[in-house]
Amino acid sequence: MRLLICRPQPVPEQSGVDRMPNPYFQFKQFTVYHDRCAMKVTTDACLFGAWCAAESQRSTSIGQRFLDIGTGTGLLSLMVAQKNNGIQIDAIEIDKEAAMQATDNVKASPFAAAITVHHCDITNWEKGAYDIIFSNPPFYEKEIPSTQQGKNVAHHGEGLRLESLFDIIKAKLTDTGLFYLLLPYKRRHDIDKQLQQTGLFLEKLVVVHPAVENAPFRLLLKGGKRLTPTQNESLSIYDAARAYTPEFVSLLKDYYLYL
Repeated sequence: MRLLICRPQPVPEQSGVDRMPNPYFQFKQFTVYHDRCAMKVTTDACLFGAWCAAESQRSTSIGQRFLDIGTGTGLLSLMVAQKNNGIQIDAIEIDKEAAMQATDNVKASPFAAAITVHHCDITNWEKGAYDIIFSNPPFYEKEIPSTQQGKNVAHHGEGLRLESLFDIIKAKLTDTGLFYLLLPYKRRHDIDKQLQQTGLFLEKLVVVHPAVENAPFRLLLKGGKRLTPTQNESLSIYDAARAYTPEFVSLLKDYYLYL
């Protein structure tokens, strides 16, 4: 008798759950290793990457120059590149180990020609304007910092404050370009304040719930320099039975192995 041994797909780390993640996450078209990165592959990051890819794919008038601020593992760039042919992504990462791991992940993928990882500080990056800017930036300003410096930069915004991020987006975005951000729901007031101060405008705002019965915990933002009516939407990752919602499946089915 021949035994078939199947290797299960590692599950992305759930945001807010403190546990040791798997060293990699296998997607349908690429693999993301994250053992050398402070920012791991999380469910909300995967959702954001799929949403960015889908939204930018619909923006047919947008050019081909994309900027990923704080690429970490390279996850977002890989997800966006899978859905957008002919684009060029500059993926910026300040942490050396993370930049090296992102480079390895990109080189091992089918999208190596579309993504260039740069180990540098975004505040020192000078390479013209971009048509699309996306970022999963540090979340936890003004909260108790970690004892690990890498996690402080990745999670607590020591290297890039929210106001600085919006200033950078304003400076590096073309007049008709779009930005996409993943931010905590509790920062909504700060986000509105920074948008007003920088003269940027929201085109779409998606409130994300972990499950249908839970309070919101994330915001997906799409915006630019042009004033347009804001589309307001909501999305839940899990339904009441703890299964992925149809909206989540629709976004992730081209990425997750078992969807």
